Amino acid sequence: MSDKVITIPERKDVDARFTWDLSSIFSSDAEWDKAFEKVAEYPEKIAAFSGKLSENAKTLLDCCKLKDEASLAIEAVYGYSSLKGDEDTGDSKYQNMRGKAIGAYVKLDAAMSALLPEIIALDDDVLEQFYKDEPELLVYKRSLDKIRRRKAHFLSSSEEQLLAAAGEMAGGPDNIGSILRNADMTYPDAIDANGGRHKLTNGSLTFLLESPDRVLRENAFNTYYDRLGEFKNTIAATLDAQFKQLRFFAGARKYATTLEAALDETEVPSAVYTNLIEAVHANMESMYKYVALRKKLLGVDELQMYDVYTPVVKDADVAIPFENAKKTVLEALSVLGPDYTDLLKKGFDERWIDVYENKGKRSGAYSSGLSRPHPYVLLNYKDNLDSQFTLAHEMGHALHSYHSTKHQPVNCADYVIFVAEVASTCNEVLLMKYLLSRTTEKNARAYLINHFLDQFKGTVYRQTMFAEFELFMGRQSEAGETLTADMLTEKYLELNKLYFGPSMISDDRIGLEWARIPHFFYNYYVFQYATGFSAAVAIANRILSEGEPAVRDYKKFLSSGGSADPISLLKIAGVDMSSPEPVDSALSLFAELISEMEKLVG
Repeated sequence: MSDKVITIPERKDVDARFTWDLSSIFSSDAEWDKAFEKVAEYPEKIAAFSGKLSENAKTLLDCCKLKDEASLAIEAVYGYSSLKGDEDTGDSKYQNMRGKAIGAYVKLDAAMSALLPEIIALDDDVLEQFYKDEPELLVYKRSLDKIRRRKAHFLSSSEEQLLAAAGEMAGGPDNIGSILRNADMTYPDAIDANGGRHKLTNGSLTFLLESPDRVLRENAFNTYYDRLGEFKNTIAATLDAQFKQLRFFAGARKYATTLEAALDETEVPSAVYTNLIEAVHANMESMYKYVALRKKLLGVDELQMYDVYTPVVKDADVAIPFENAKKTVLEALSVLGPDYTDLLKKGFDERWIDVYENKGKRSGAYSSGLSRPHPYVLLNYKDNLDSQFTLAHEMGHALHSYHSTKHQPVNCADYVIFVAEVASTCNEVLLMKYLLSRTTEKNARAYLINHFLDQFKGTVYRQTMFAEFELFMGRQSEAGETLTADMLTEKYLELNKLYFGPSMISDDRIGLEWARIPHFFYNYYVFQYATGFSAAVAIANRILSEGEPAVRDYKKFLSSGGSADPISLLKIAGVDMSSPEPVDSALSLFAELISEMEKLVG
């Protein structure tokens, strides 16, 4: 390892070619200010419909159209400020703009929520007549039906306004935790075997843990978690506040649990969540076999948690510059047709992507919820295989959003989180199968299979572990317990031992990992990585085996947005998630790949 200090640039020093171009949303902050003023007018306009929705079909239609207009306006205002804020989380100007946008969103949501009781109270026969009187109103039938199906969980108009107004406070725990982790917390440099110093951040930790230098890995791991532990009580308090607010909203809406409240909103049965955990528990032996194989290949007496990310196949890890990654992803996804890859090229060429890490930039990667005029993707790209897969993953999200926005009306363009991870992971599976189909050399093939096993472990087993931990936090909070740092650390360490098995040393530091996971503020989100991965494996296999018919069905799924419940949407692509078959099949694939890996390296 070099003794050169690896530095992270300031935002202003990043080459503009590798930053996203937000001018297509607003050309300047001044233009944002004008749009923000306009957004502030919508709550009053929407409130003017109060008490009038049952009068006639045209009034209801006008209200729905106004809600669409308001939704587009707030999407742009919030999207721009959020993306600017993530460029540098320490920039108070954009944090303030984002805060103002959240406040405007809450007021708008309150105004919209106040009308929900009227929509629910509409007589079925009256609504059917409205559809006949104003056929254009049928565009909104799906949205109206979704509201009316949850009739038992809606309150009076004044109570709905109160709940909506509380939404701004509800986002506090997540916002506080994010700024603490990404802006305020700093870490000492990590030292490698030759005394070289490496900048340690949220964004660089995993990259350092992939290093072949075990001294660097150990120092990065220990330094990070020792520092994180100094803030464990504060972070635990934010999680405790997070689940208290979830309990408040679940109770107010007459749900028995926070899990039921979260999943019912997206029309996913709670059993899908608990069945996933049970299925993974029943297949722990495959995970233990994977861990034992990793220990053997690394040749260590004790396998430590800082050994989880480093490649175990020697002399196969090659640098993959961003330009090369783009080329490979385009080739791998060519099975989806030139219309799909042309969109990918458009995203690459027109700066939809913020590529590299800079000081204060939000860690991780995402595709923005903002889809107009197109989605935006945040990366913290490193020149490695994992980052290449992340590029394919996030552009899968982006093109899913693009297709949904293009083919669905505003009120049905957004898709729920249960299907959100399918398109992204399908891209990853297609990329992996493309690389394996062109790799015959034994060592290189073993390296790719190991990477896929690592992805599988991280997406199915690890995310299910997160889901089980989140379920624990919810149940503890619902039982009246305070989520303390000691409680969370003890439980997380227990789960880490369960999921990694006897070949892994689960030390006290890994018990603190809960404190660095932002997804625990996402309201029962993570389990869908695992279910989405399972669905994606099935869809990718169908695309590669059946060709055009499967591609056609898949694109229909991509273009369906939220036009049906998620189980029905996935059936369009040929996957039935109400059945255990996709999860069981994915877990079987994991076991098969481990067996092949053992033969390759044996």
